[in-house]
Formats: sequence, structure tokens, C-alpha cells
Amino acid sequence: MNAPDRPLAVAWEDVASAAERLAGHAHRTPVMTSRTVDARTGARVFFKCENLQRIGAFKFRGAYNAVSRLAPEEKQRGILAYSSGNHAQAVALAGRELGVRVVIVMPQDAPAVKIEATRGYGAEVVLYDKNKEVREEVAERTARERGLAMIPPFDHPHVIAGQGTAAKELIEDAGALDYLFVPTSGGGLISGCAIAAARWSPGCSVIGVEPEAGDDATRSFKTKTLQTCHNPDTIADGARTHALGKLTFPLVLRYVHDMVTVSDAELARAMFYLWERMKILVEPTGALGAAGLFERGLPVRGKKVGVILSGGNVDLDLVSRLRRPASR
Repeated sequence: MNAPDRPLAVAWEDVASAAERLAGHAHRTPVMTSRTVDARTGARVFFKCENLQRIGAFKFRGAYNAVSRLAPEEKQRGILAYSSGNHAQAVALAGRELGVRVVIVMPQDAPAVKIEATRGYGAEVVLYDKNKEVREEVAERTARERGLAMIPPFDHPHVIAGQGTAAKELIEDAGALDYLFVPTSGGGLISGCAIAAARWSPGCSVIGVEPEAGDDATRSFKTKTLQTCHNPDTIADGARTHALGKLTFPLVLRYVHDMVTVSDAELARAMFYLWERMKILVEPTGALGAAGLFERGLPVRGKKVGVILSGGNVDLDLVSRLRRPASR
């Protein structure tokens, strides 16, 4: 781990506070094991099934924590979020539960299932063309015009703290871990989980996993300089964020031990394996951690390993177009 030279935005106390706030609102998702996976890896593997979280992804944790902490006047004005899908649904549901009006900015090519689910939770959806517009600019303009408070998808202290509760629960249920594999996009999930691991499972090596086509976080981690990647072409639609955030980047440098990438073929192979062997419905982005465990050959044999399965909102149109990669 590295030690950035500026104060960090989130500490373990924030994760503990988020866990208290989420009690009774977020699901305490199950931790699943598989003798087949253990035999394949030589490790004892524990899967934290955030695909079974409310809205089908870990994102509800951070969204609810952030929306619930808004000032009364911000709740009265309403909120805006931008997302390709899971954060959109999470903020929409959190807003509905807390009585807050929600507007969501989404790309036109976001999975239809995620757009319709977001609308189903009561949010207004504003679509944009990602080939012509930058989502942050669309979101900022819309929020300014309508006087809405912004809940970004990852670079927000309350969002990061909320996401970290997934790892806190995993460690409480499975015990101390030697490794923790976490899907990585903008860094909210891995930052929160790495903070939790450092506090509640000291000595655990936290490994971030992202798609090869969107390797900005891995390059940022290796070079210690923030790198970008514009609209990466990957089946992991939840990992197409162009860069780590101003808050998440220093947290990743401080708490994460390594970053690896997987190809789309490796990712699809891991996803289908989880479907077929463990009967776990997980979307491509949600299978990133498992793909890192299965494909990168890290020294996990004889170790105790946690894997965050981050989401299960499968785009069936996409999956129908995927060829099942041959098993190794």
C-alpha cells in the first residue's frame, strides 16, 4: 500500500456509521461457498452476493447512505444522479423511500432493463448521447437548471462509506480474510471495501479487478498518476467509468494492495461458470472479482479468500449475443 500526502475523505468510522444507518434498509446479503470453487482454486472462497442486494447491486448501500444524510432543504429541492444503470436504480429507490424527487442522467445505450427499472422506481430519466456529450457536463447543467442536489456514482464520501459496508459484513460473516477480490470502476466500492478490510481484517490483501479495455484504475495504481480511459469497449458496462475520482484515487493508493485486469472472454467465462456451477445470476461487471481470482494466478492456495459479486442486473439481449467461452 501507498500513503498519499493529503488527508483522506473516508475512514473506517464512516463505514461503521453507514452500517448503522443502513440497518433495516439494505439487505444483509448472503455469503456463499462452493466446494467446486475451493477445489479449483485450492483456497477457501467466500462470495458476498451483492447481486441479491436491493435493486440487484451493491450501489443501494452508498446511495441510501448519501441520500439519507442530505440536509432537509436539499431533500426538498430534489436530487440528481448520473449512471449507466445500477447507481441510477439505487438513487431512484433511495429517493422513493425517503420521499425525495429524483432525476437520473443515463446514456441512451444503457441496458434497457436498467433504464426501465430506474423509471419503475419513480425517477425521471434524462437520456444523452455518450458519443456527443459528456455525462458529467449533462448532469451538472441539468442540476443547475433545476436546482437539484447531486449524488455522484462513486466520488462522494457517503457513497464510498456505504459501499464499504459490503466488505464489513463479509468479514463479520466469514471471519478474517487473506485476500479480497473487488470489481473496480470509479473506485467507490473498492475504496470502501479496502478501508473496511484494513480495519476489520488486518493483513488482508485487497485486489482490484477491472476489464482490460477499461484499465485506467490499474494504470493509475501502477504509475501513481491518475489515468483516463474514454468510453472503453467492454461487456462490463458498469466498469466504463473514464477514471478514478479525486476522493477514490488516494484511497486506492493508500488501502489497495494490487490491481489486475481481465479480458472480456475471461470475464464471460467467469460469469457463465458462476451461473452454471453455483446457480448465481451475476452480470458481467459483477463477475470481475471472480474472474480475477480464477484467471490471474495469484498465490491463493491454502488461503481464505473473499470475492465481492457486485451486481446481478443481467442484460439478456447482451448475454444472448455472447458466445460461451470454452472452459479451461
